[in-house]
Amino acid sequence: MDKLIDNVKQVRVAFIESINGLSVAELNEIPEGFNNNIIWNMAHLVAAQQGISYLRAGLETVVDQDYYLAYTGGTKPNGTVTEEGIAHIKALMISTLDQFKTDYQNQIFGNYKGWTTRYGVDLNSIEDAAAFLSFHEGLHFGYIMALKRVISKNI
Repeated sequence: MDKLIDNVKQVRVAFIESINGLSVAELNEIPEGFNNNIIWNMAHLVAAQQGISYLRAGLETVVDQDYYLAYTGGTKPNGTVTEEGIAHIKALMISTLDQFKTDYQNQIFGNYKGWTTRYGVDLNSIEDAAAFLSFHEGLHFGYIMALKRVISKNI
């Protein structure tokens, strides 16, 4: 399980590195044909991990409820994320996985309630949820790369 979490963390580090050099405006830009922006996708990854791990186990999220609700599935960007907000999202991308790893080692996910994702994947344990994170992270990394390509053409 530690390896799964470490893999997701490695992908998130790659996300963060991939946006170095982009301005606040570029990170917040929603190009024509897209429903969201780069920074929303990154913040969404944190919220999604919180939902499919902590909430499904009957636990409170590590992030505050307002953050979770702003970036959970089915939401869209609501205003501009500031430079400080971007730094906060980047920090949460790493710190929430560190906390997840610690919490898993402390066996707090014993009441995990199984469910089926909208992709038809059955998640019946916290281990299933962690494995699903890799798929979900990859999906959004693809969105981020597509957004980056479109934004770079607009510069």
